[in-house]
Amino acid sequence: MTDETIAQVVKDGLCTGCGTCISLCPNEAIKLTINEKEGIYVPELNEEKCNNCGICYKVCPGHEVDFKQLNLEIFGKVTENVLIGNYLNCYIGHSMDYDIQYNCASGGLITQLLIFALEERIIDGALVTRMKKDKPLEPEPFIARTTEEIIEASKSKYCPVPANVALKEILESEDGERFAVVGLPCHINGIRKAERINKSLKEKISFHIGIFCGHTPNFLGTKFLLDKLGIEKEDVKNLSYRGEGWPGSMKISLESGELLLLPDYWGGLFGLNFFTPARCLLCSDGICELADIAFGDAWLPELSDDKIGKSIMVSKSEMGEQLLKAMKLKNRIGLVEISAKKVIQSQAGMLHFKKKNLNARSKLFKAVPKNDNILKSDAMDYFIALSPYLNSCISSNSLLRKVLRRAPSKLIQIYNLPFGILRSKKIKRDFDEFL
Repeated sequence: MTDETIAQVVKDGLCTGCGTCISLCPNEAIKLTINEKEGIYVPELNEEKCNNCGICYKVCPGHEVDFKQLNLEIFGKVTENVLIGNYLNCYIGHSMDYDIQYNCASGGLITQLLIFALEERIIDGALVTRMKKDKPLEPEPFIARTTEEIIEASKSKYCPVPANVALKEILESEDGERFAVVGLPCHINGIRKAERINKSLKEKISFHIGIFCGHTPNFLGTKFLLDKLGIEKEDVKNLSYRGEGWPGSMKISLESGELLLLPDYWGGLFGLNFFTPARCLLCSDGICELADIAFGDAWLPELSDDKIGKSIMVSKSEMGEQLLKAMKLKNRIGLVEISAKKVIQSQAGMLHFKKKNLNARSKLFKAVPKNDNILKSDAMDYFIALSPYLNSCISSNSLLRKVLRRAPSKLIQIYNLPFGILRSKKIKRDFDEFL
């Protein structure tokens, strides 16, 4: 057995849990399991079934994504903007359907786009994710083929999602069927790598819909919140991480009939990188640079009073651009063009974390992925890099999690305050031309 299999990626701690290897393995030699200790998905290789073809390693975005080459292949040119990648236009928009806008994450644009594409017969289905009905704390990637299923899969999932396990259903679909795929940067990057070696997959995927991502909390994060509330996971009937306007609330429905809303749960521990998987700390793609269209929250001062929801959009391909314009023409979405600087302004903290601070942060790890789309770190970045790394380590330790559970929120804020102040000043200094 060579080291060019997914087993080596897992051993190096570089697996993103995206699920690409599961669907592309020709011998079905890989299964996905949940590592309960770390709260993440991990692929397991059956060496008896494995023929050492190396496909799982080739499609894996965990150990390497050659952004320069992939940009050339997909968009015909290398990126001129290291922060957001290649793009055609940038927009702010929202669904014109009020229920979709209010109940989905940040304006409901992805939901509206998929419904429109289905209705117009542009696609036959979409790779999306919902929470399992029998296990409401676990995600379920699937191919949605109806409007009802698209809506069922709406809202963000702030837990590990192996979206690309559903690529197998696309590969096994009928000839001539076309699909959209929705995912975070690691998912889209894995799909783009898979399309390089599987022409059938490439022919079947019409649109790659990306979601901006700073990081995704592990399953331990959700469990931590439930423990703080005194809720056993068996008592949870339904859980949604976003919805109810913008920026939204976590909604927990219990078997007893009780309903709980947590409006600001992200701003505490999750926002400080507690419960962040180690691999997320090594990711250099926040805008989903290889998508046809990428969507994210519109964190802009002029939209601070918005309580319903709008999205930032970055169209990157002609097909994506045409789809947005067709939707606007038929009054399905509201669309206002903005500058790339506005996109950077809205995502400044995340982009600084991904692009400027990553080189420094990577020095804290034994194995790191190959990145060719980041900026050089300076001395202050090395100090700032300690905060997310330490917080991730603290929350990955069972004993320290007990301490964290009992720690007053003010104490946690004081502990993180020096890093926060320096980081804010650093972002302003480094991205001054955009802010």
